Amino acid sequence: MAAHRKPRSRTTAAGAGRTARTAWTIALAGAATATGFDGTGHAEPQLTPAQVKAKVDKLYQEAEVATEKYNGAREKAEAAGRRIRALQDEAARKTQKLNAAREALGSMAAAQYRDGGVDPAFQLALSSDPDRYLDGAEFAERAGNRQAASVAEVRRQLREIEQLRGAARVELKSLTSRQAELRRHKKTITGKLDEARAHLARLTGGERALDDRADRADRSASAARTALAAPGSAAAQAPNARAAAAVSYAYTKLGSPYVWGATGPNAFDCSGLTQAAYRAAGVSLPRTTYSQIGAGRRVSRSELLPGDLVFFYSGISHVGLYIGNGQMIHAPNPSAPVRVAPLDEMPFAGATRVA
Repeated sequence: MAAHRKPRSRTTAAGAGRTARTAWTIALAGAATATGFDGTGHAEPQLTPAQVKAKVDKLYQEAEVATEKYNGAREKAEAAGRRIRALQDEAARKTQKLNAAREALGSMAAAQYRDGGVDPAFQLALSSDPDRYLDGAEFAERAGNRQAASVAEVRRQLREIEQLRGAARVELKSLTSRQAELRRHKKTITGKLDEARAHLARLTGGERALDDRADRADRSASAARTALAAPGSAAAQAPNARAAAAVSYAYTKLGSPYVWGATGPNAFDCSGLTQAAYRAAGVSLPRTTYSQIGAGRRVSRSELLPGDLVFFYSGISHVGLYIGNGQMIHAPNPSAPVRVAPLDEMPFAGATRVA
């Protein structure tokens, strides 16, 4: 029996020491790992001024995508609201007509009650003028049939209107929900912009001054090129009078602030500016960039003339008004007012000649 017993485990002092050293080594490794992942190794590196500017530009572009979608949803919601009001007006008119018909039927019923509900055969026998009575009964029957048909038609129309009005309510509710979603998205983007501005605020005065000087140099060069395309010469090169009028309007709005969703007359977003410019020229443009690109004839970059709409980014999220010499007037973003800029400032996506 003793031969089958399990040998007794014996722990030596040396073994205990090795075990303790192993545990201590593991603990140190764990502490080092924790420091590497949860300490300074996890901190966000300090961004350079160029990196901060790139981040802000990207966030502005993302916000503009959301703004254009919001503008489109709001446009559809407003159209749905107009349809609902029209349906309500039509329903009111139909209801008024139905009520008049019901009142006429009520009068006929009351007249029958006053006559005591006497069988027409007896009324004919008792009438002092049978021919006149028959003429009157025939007229009443014809009128009753017409009125019944009219009431049935009004009821049918009213049911149709109620169905359409219900559909419009459902549509409007859906669009309102979509607008709320887009507002939440814009709020998220605003938070990112606040973060980027916080990085800008941490830049030293010298770094900010250097970045400002570079921006002013770029704008000065742009202004020098634009001198060749002053309002008069740009309008003169436009393909027609309406395009010329749109260009002239855009020049008058230089310096106006950028405001989300604004269409003038004192503030604009990018598609709001182009819409307002052509509205001043008597042309109605859709509200959003992705609708405006389909509002005219597509032209290549080499064919551009003053007054053409120029679009940027793969999602067609930005638009400007071409003024000649590779320049446009556009509403850039909340950091800059309506101004002249080169087409090369953003990735070119296409162009449309509206008028």
